[in-house]
Amino acid sequence: MNTSKTTPETAPDAGPPPVIPERPALAQGSLPRRGAPAVLAGWVLLGVALYLLADWNPAFSGLLAAIGYSATVYGWSRSVEGPRKARDRLVTAVVTSAFLVALLPLISVITTVLSKGFARFDAEFFNNSMRGVVGEGGGVHHALMGTLIVTGLAALISVPIGMLTAIYLVEYGRGALARWITFFVDVMTGIPSIVAGLFAYALFELFFGAGVRMGIMGSVALSVLMIPVVVRSTEEMLKLVPNELREASMALAVPKWRTVVKVVLPTALAGIATGVTLAVARVIGETAPLLVTVGITNSDNFNPFDDRMATLSVFSYYQYATPGIPPEPFLDRAWAAAFTLILIVMALNLLARLISRLFAPKTRA
Repeated sequence: MNTSKTTPETAPDAGPPPVIPERPALAQGSLPRRGAPAVLAGWVLLGVALYLLADWNPAFSGLLAAIGYSATVYGWSRSVEGPRKARDRLVTAVVTSAFLVALLPLISVITTVLSKGFARFDAEFFNNSMRGVVGEGGGVHHALMGTLIVTGLAALISVPIGMLTAIYLVEYGRGALARWITFFVDVMTGIPSIVAGLFAYALFELFFGAGVRMGIMGSVALSVLMIPVVVRSTEEMLKLVPNELREASMALAVPKWRTVVKVVLPTALAGIATGVTLAVARVIGETAPLLVTVGITNSDNFNPFDDRMATLSVFSYYQYATPGIPPEPFLDRAWAAAFTLILIVMALNLLARLISRLFAPKTRA
């Protein structure tokens, strides 16, 4: 049988190759790297210009800038990058705008307090009290010392109770008692501050009679607000300690209490100290409970167990609520006291971050 082999040279002509349809490109264009920040900066400048030059309300200026920025970024991205990427850009723009709009009240408070309180922010303001002062002059030495004493005693009461409660809940607490303690801690977290002040007043009225005012009463009222914060922060830090550390310690026949003291607490020390510092910052500016329990005085009183004391928050309230004639010196002292209180709270927050960084457990890479 004759078989003929067809070589490529002798193969019949198969015609032109089939036309393969061209696939659509998967990659599309992209906005410039700094395009979205530039749009944001432009709309922010427009909002500031409307506020300063056209006397717009700052809230309206901020909302206009946020809406304009989001709409501009979405439209630009949709025309260049497509609808899918545009939706991602829109969500990012909305979140960024919401963050910046939320900063407006904070910036407004800081600038207002700084501009109105800086006039009396001098050595005389911190070295003098209001004893014998009728109009201009005077200072907050008595209120500053009272704030430090009352808040320090509140921390001295709250920190041991809160830490011991948290240790019990994490290391020992089981059954109904632990559940009830957790429930009451949650309830105490939402107690209004004025209720804490009324509780402290009613407690001391049982022993000293009606109309009693003392610095220690304010410390007790503030401790009611501090204890749940300390408990929660300490509890969360203790839960972050790995169980392997506890098991390794108890495998060496170390008692439970010694494991807690020597292993668990040192490991969680940074977080606990940070939580305590933030709890102090939380209560140092309270006014309502101190109005009820501590009251106000114009002179220095460094004894928290004898008569009224002045605190920065209450001092600022009375200077603003009951100004004399002329009212300007009273209002200047009120704003300066508020500015001092803001600086103290800011310093405590910075201290909390410093403690967290310095005393955090060191890990090797």
